[in-house]
Amino acid sequence: MGDPAGISPELTARVIAVPEVRAAANLVIIGDIRVLRAGAQVAGVELDVAMNGDAAGDRPWFIDLAHLDPASIPAATATREGGAFALANFRKALEMAAAGNADAVCFTPFNKAAMRRAHPSYDDEIGYGAEVLGDVGTATEFNILDGLWNARVTSHMPLSAVASAITRNAVLDAIRLTDRSLRAAGLAAPRLAVAGLNPHAGDGGNFGREEIDEIAPAVEDAQRDGIAAQGPFPADTVFVRARGGNFDAVVTMYHDQGQIAMKLMGFDRGVTLLGGFPFPICTPAHGTAYDIAGQGIANIGATRAALLLAAQMASARRTRALD
Repeated sequence: MGDPAGISPELTARVIAVPEVRAAANLVIIGDIRVLRAGAQVAGVELDVAMNGDAAGDRPWFIDLAHLDPASIPAATATREGGAFALANFRKALEMAAAGNADAVCFTPFNKAAMRRAHPSYDDEIGYGAEVLGDVGTATEFNILDGLWNARVTSHMPLSAVASAITRNAVLDAIRLTDRSLRAAGLAAPRLAVAGLNPHAGDGGNFGREEIDEIAPAVEDAQRDGIAAQGPFPADTVFVRARGGNFDAVVTMYHDQGQIAMKLMGFDRGVTLLGGFPFPICTPAHGTAYDIAGQGIANIGATRAALLLAAQMASARRTRALD
């Protein structure tokens, strides 16, 4: 369970009642049962979970950490207590997966301001995951919508720092991880488009040399590795081609370059995957939506898609382990 002051409790309660989701995986929910009950009341659904000591049958298991009374925090407000709640749940899920007691992790939206109040060194989910699990190597966020993936070379950094971070090795690492992650999700031969950094992909060097000096050489390196990568393409048109079916993924150079395009195409269906970890970690691509918290109108489309992707990737991983 994610941030308790936003829409996470109602999303959790509603999505675990979806027959398709329950059929896709054996669900284990981590949080406080009082928060989940409050979410179910807002969502207008009846809870059907097994608590510790109960016979589960086909019901989801609930691990009650008993660490937050929802009446103790204000609604639609980022608080240290809310951040601590979400962090404790996330840590427990990561530790379970690392120990082999879960195949994938999925969380309803976090609020980064609340997380930082509870854990000042918190930067993002990737950094916290590495803090809990140890060094996992190269990891990144992927945004996924209707089968189209978006990766990025840089993520949570000031725009003023992006250009110097676009190096041949960084771009190549992102391309390789994207190809590897798509294959792990079951795509046998991923087709990758790589975006440029500058307007018109640098216009032959007129608007910057990153495409010539760093990005194009990385694409060529990837091609020599057998990866079906092309580019660099102008960022303002590459998603049109990708949405038309020409590519399975677009590797962008910075956060908003891809996020804006993906969210415009389907804000209520997008999924974020944390790639590069030993197991899938998924979440809806939207935030905590404080503006509609408690109204019972939150759309579960992205949360449903995140859970189903996590289940699909976990199943594929199990199949590979048996081969």
